[in-house]
Amino acid sequence: MFPRPIQTASPGFQTAYKTLLPISLILWLLPLIAVAIFSIKPAEDFTAGNYWGAPSSIEFAHNYGQVFFNSDMPRYMLNSVLITVPTVIGAVALSAMAGFALGIYRFRSNLLLFFMFVAGNFVPFQILMVPVRDLTLDMGLYNTKTGLVLFHIAFQTGFCTLFMRNFIRQLPFPLIEAARVEGVAEWRIFWYVVLPLMKPALAALAVLIFTFIWNDYFWAVVLTQGPESQPVTAGITSFNAQFRAAYHLMSAGSIVAALPPVLMFFLMQKHFIAGLTLGAVK
Repeated sequence: MFPRPIQTASPGFQTAYKTLLPISLILWLLPLIAVAIFSIKPAEDFTAGNYWGAPSSIEFAHNYGQVFFNSDMPRYMLNSVLITVPTVIGAVALSAMAGFALGIYRFRSNLLLFFMFVAGNFVPFQILMVPVRDLTLDMGLYNTKTGLVLFHIAFQTGFCTLFMRNFIRQLPFPLIEAARVEGVAEWRIFWYVVLPLMKPALAALAVLIFTFIWNDYFWAVVLTQGPESQPVTAGITSFNAQFRAAYHLMSAGSIVAALPPVLMFFLMQKHFIAGLTLGAVK
């Protein structure tokens, strides 16, 4: 069965594996390493064309101080939190209820509704740019955090429902039947029986959606403008002047913006891995 444990391979293959793996990891991390180095370079290095050489001086405190205290980066970070957290809560809550209905109940349009959720995941989001922007303008939600939250919830619920429905279908159905025999209401079955069993899936889905929404750039540019509502991914471009790009500040801002999803993953790592591997073996 593939993949085989590396311990069962030949000594030559194990040596090649142990040699190439660190090299592959370094190549994969090279863009991030470059951004981290750019974030501590002085602006003069970019003017002099010193893009890939060693920094002429370490400007860690100055660059990150500019990001935190002399720019709108804290406002952009707060906007990202106010956009991402409600989106995660809304998408996970709606998909948990929709997944429960599609996974537990048997009715005529069950499969059709499920296919509609799945089909929504295959729609290229770029073709929605103009109609969604016009819709937010008509509803008075353009350039607001509320409009961005509502769009993300609507767009992410399809994938989340697909995830939740398939997870719920793997739960032991006799538990639900036993609760019904005892006369427990359906909403109590969902709240007290099914929801506690879904904690690994909820945690895994929350980490995924948090990462998707926090890192979104396309819709942040399409539906918002200015520091009053833009998230941090779009706000980083504010470091660009009319005739000059502040690459050192953009790099420092990018490192700061990347920290919350990484922190979220490490805090939820145990639940995330449990949610992804649950049901892999019987």
